[in-house]
Amino acid sequence: MEKIQHSHVQVRGLKLHVVQTGTGPKVVLFLHGFPEIWYSWRHQMIAMANAGYRAVAFDFRGYGLSDHPPEPERANFNDLADDVVALLDSLAIDKAFLVGKDFGAFPAFMVAVTHSERVLGVITLGVPFLIPGPLGVQFDLLPKGYYVIRWAEPGRAEADFGRFDVKTVVRNIYILFCRSELQVAGDNEEIMDLVDPSTPLPPWFTEEDLDVYATLYQNSGFRTALQVPYRCMQLDCGITNPKVIAPSLLIMGEKDYVMKSPGMEDYIRKGIVKQFMPNLDIIFMSEGNHFVQEQLPEQVNELILSFLTKN
Repeated sequence: MEKIQHSHVQVRGLKLHVVQTGTGPKVVLFLHGFPEIWYSWRHQMIAMANAGYRAVAFDFRGYGLSDHPPEPERANFNDLADDVVALLDSLAIDKAFLVGKDFGAFPAFMVAVTHSERVLGVITLGVPFLIPGPLGVQFDLLPKGYYVIRWAEPGRAEADFGRFDVKTVVRNIYILFCRSELQVAGDNEEIMDLVDPSTPLPPWFTEEDLDVYATLYQNSGFRTALQVPYRCMQLDCGITNPKVIAPSLLIMGEKDYVMKSPGMEDYIRKGIVKQFMPNLDIIFMSEGNHFVQEQLPEQVNELILSFLTKN
């Protein structure tokens, strides 16, 4: 990790924590999910740099070492998409490949739709084409105790998380989200109650990794992180003709719980998603879970590099 350089870059009035490695002419910009942070791309960034690309990642506003927005409760996905474009401007990057994981896929799709001239290609992991708004993630189809519904409720996750230290919260979420079933709490329990405290971390996620995440979330807390994505997911982002024309790749783990979301398997396997992304390739990883880029980094790096080489 000694080759990775950290800086703070002024973007739309906030200082964002930006991480870079590699000096190649083509840029790959990585967009993290939750409870992730720039560090979730550590394996990919080094592989991209070694292959001759410039790899860039950052902590979204309100995450890790980036500034919180002045009113975290009003933050939304348009802010993240605007931050991506402004960050490219700040770093004098004309075009980039966008790689988004989990909710980091949303701003990747939004930028590819609204600023197609800035995007060389789009790769997403764990989330097919969706954009924020009532037609994106349809809350009314989800089980009522599902974590997305619970955490969208102001104050609920704060009370649930507040019973534990930050490190335990991140540990629990990693353990939970590795599972292949949906995380649904009963009427008399909270999401954190779904984890047995004696459950070990997954073998590919070390205590040292957990310490990095915990330190970053101790700095930022969860205030903005719960707003974006969970509390603004149904807010209309204003995109009326959502189509990504850039070359695209979707990497899905067969054991990713997202596959169990209502309608998701048909949306992906039957190719319905290609109505919105006509130049999309889809690759399933038989053992992959929701953290596939950390779980199986060498395989994911190969898939990403193969896509970059072709495009």
